Amino acid sequence: MSSDPDTGAANKLASKVARRIEADIVRRGWAVGESLGSEQSLQQRYGVSRSVLREAVRLVEHHQVARMRRGPGGGLLICEPDAGPATRAMVIYLEYLGTTLEDLLNARLVLEPLAAALAAERMDEAGIRRLRAVLRAEEQWRPGGPAPPDEFHIALAERSKSPVLQLFVDILMRLTTRYALRSQTDSATEAIETVDQLHGAHAAIAAAVTAGDAARAKTLTERHVEAVTAWLQRHHRGGLARGPGPPGTEAPRGKLAESLAATIGDEIAADGWRVGSVFGTETALLERYRVSRAVFREAVRLLEYHSVAQMRRGPGGGLIVTTPRAQASIDTIALYLQYRKPTRDDLRRVRDAIEIDNVAKAVKRRADPEVAAFLAAHRSALHGSRRDAAGDVGQAAAEEFRFHFGLAQLGGNALLELFLRIIVELFRRNWSSTGQPPPTWADVVAVEHAHLRILQAMQAGDDSLARYRLRRHLDAAASWWL
Repeated sequence: MSSDPDTGAANKLASKVARRIEADIVRRGWAVGESLGSEQSLQQRYGVSRSVLREAVRLVEHHQVARMRRGPGGGLLICEPDAGPATRAMVIYLEYLGTTLEDLLNARLVLEPLAAALAAERMDEAGIRRLRAVLRAEEQWRPGGPAPPDEFHIALAERSKSPVLQLFVDILMRLTTRYALRSQTDSATEAIETVDQLHGAHAAIAAAVTAGDAARAKTLTERHVEAVTAWLQRHHRGGLARGPGPPGTEAPRGKLAESLAATIGDEIAADGWRVGSVFGTETALLERYRVSRAVFREAVRLLEYHSVAQMRRGPGGGLIVTTPRAQASIDTIALYLQYRKPTRDDLRRVRDAIEIDNVAKAVKRRADPEVAAFLAAHRSALHGSRRDAAGDVGQAAAEEFRFHFGLAQLGGNALLELFLRIIVELFRRNWSSTGQPPPTWADVVAVEHAHLRILQAMQAGDDSLARYRLRRHLDAAASWWL
């Protein structure tokens, strides 16, 4: 990314145009296959130069929402998005953060029982066939063969019919698989016993879900995740196994450039993420991966977009390792979920599960300096806030989200914090697109009062009361979020 101010201004303008294009796609109802117009007509519509428009289109393509087709009948065509590239980038980002096995399994314990309960409520004949097919595939595994299939949890999340849970469970299972690949049983007999135990747990969960017993499905899933936790803690050898190898060996779906970007990201992570180091020159990397220059450069654009690496020209240049950011993946996933159209109830259930877990963990850590400082600062600010109609409602609305982000940070689980940021981004997009009226000052006063009472319960170490007050607050403040 150039430091040239003119280039920086053009990139900012391109980013704004990309957002406008994406908003137009959402407003049109995401009509897959429809053309938004030719390059020339889009230039005129958005009032920008060809170079700015092309950069905006590149961003839109990174978000997997439209692709430019050249020639007769071409133009910028709306496409069915694929969350795969953003999901893989998010997994790499979480590895960079040093996501622990404890955090991963805690996140699974928060979200997977919820997915199982919803699957029991929403099960249909197609879902029953899908789960039973997965169970049959597990039964066919033999020692010495390929790794046993691990589709059950993803299939279960699919049957929840919650796009948010499906996506989050997919990320959790990708990370779990990488930990599992760094774990080892002591003997072939133990390996068989382990797979048999997994299969038995999966079969019991599937039976409860098929019977529509949400409470039992939830309880069995909790026990199963706890058993997986105990097994991984006994057998894990440390570190994460890295993802796909060179393109063509185990390439994920999608364009070759996306596969190459995922491979390079994994190798950067495996090398210890040495920020500022040269991963390789363009010439050396072209030889290593044996792809065309065009494919390589498109992969580099994806890496730059997710702040994994940046190409530097000239002497001493090459592909430079950078500090990754989550925002690009958050934006891409939020757009994908807009396409999938989760219901308000789906969003609310996932948000509530994450937030309740966050506040429970913060109560346990209330004596830690970080938590104590948060509690003291927020209580002081709320006691001193102005409670009259002259206050800034917009600022109060921003404070509502900051309060919840603060609780997420105190919870200390980077995975759950990231998932909450995605949900908040979805709420923000919904708010801006539906033109809802802003909260009244009476709403602001009620929210501040709720925050204060939650903080009082947390400071007193009253876990159950803190959870109760947070639930009541989330229900009462639904109009702010939804």
